Amino acid sequence: MQSDNSGGVISRRMAFKAALLGAAASAVAMQPYAAAAATESKEDPGVVPAPLPKQKAQKEGLLDVGDGHSIWYFDTGGDGEAIVLLHAGTGSGAVWGYQQPVFADAGYRVIGYSRRGRLNSKLGDPEKPGTGSEDLLKLIDHLGLKKIHLVGTAAGGMVATDFTVSHEDRVQSLVLVNTIVGVTNDDYRAIYKLIYPEGFDDLAGDFKELSPSYRHLDPQGHAAWLELEHKAKIGEMKGQGYANKVVWDHLAAWKLPVLVMTGDADLYTPPSMMRIQHSRIPGAEKFVVPECGHSAYWERPEIFNRVVLDFVKRNGATR
Repeated sequence: MQSDNSGGVISRRMAFKAALLGAAASAVAMQPYAAAAATESKEDPGVVPAPLPKQKAQKEGLLDVGDGHSIWYFDTGGDGEAIVLLHAGTGSGAVWGYQQPVFADAGYRVIGYSRRGRLNSKLGDPEKPGTGSEDLLKLIDHLGLKKIHLVGTAAGGMVATDFTVSHEDRVQSLVLVNTIVGVTNDDYRAIYKLIYPEGFDDLAGDFKELSPSYRHLDPQGHAAWLELEHKAKIGEMKGQGYANKVVWDHLAAWKLPVLVMTGDADLYTPPSMMRIQHSRIPGAEKFVVPECGHSAYWERPEIFNRVVLDFVKRNGATR
């Protein structure tokens, strides 16, 4: 039978071991990020904060799209094939700071714009929001573009999908990123109820759109994203409509090169949904961005840019 004293010794030993374990855990937690990153995959160190690169010279303008609305656009110009960037519902044409100089340095003419009611655009009749895909058509006609490489993220991907259904002959290649693409089939829309909990729409935008890793590791980038989100909307207006009621059969009929991408931590479009999209588009390619939420262009720009440029290059007009 053990004495009370021996029991106290055992308790002290257990407490000492627990203290050692706690100290070791604290030491690991306090390691600098660079040291922690060394234990990650050599191919992907995870989220690494990166300052916005210096932007290339660009032309800017306002295009009258009707109903008193004008959309703001930027255009780096040049003789390269055109890449047109379509922003998310929380953003504007100002979000492409990580892409504009990189794509231009790769030899492309880089174009982006703010949809109606977004930063630098002119708000017209709020009861006449128009159609996003038809505004895009007006812009590329205005710029004299016959064919474009189209890159749409989130809600911009829905506009890109609608545009391609109507004007596939104007799209050289299509990249759909972090987007539900706007397909209206009941089997697809039923998935929303499985992954979006009650109250999801009311959650903070950065919580829904930026991965935990990004919010943890890049507070300055997080703050810059929030600033762009907060100033993106310039006024209240009805949501823009679509030219088509998009269904799977539309996507199955496409003949152009398509890439679908998402982040492995995307709350809106998890990899499972992206794989469904991929299975419905003949010949499509797919890519999952690691440690990334709903804003791949911003959270993991080095991966986003590399994958998009590789795809666009392989599917250029001279392919």
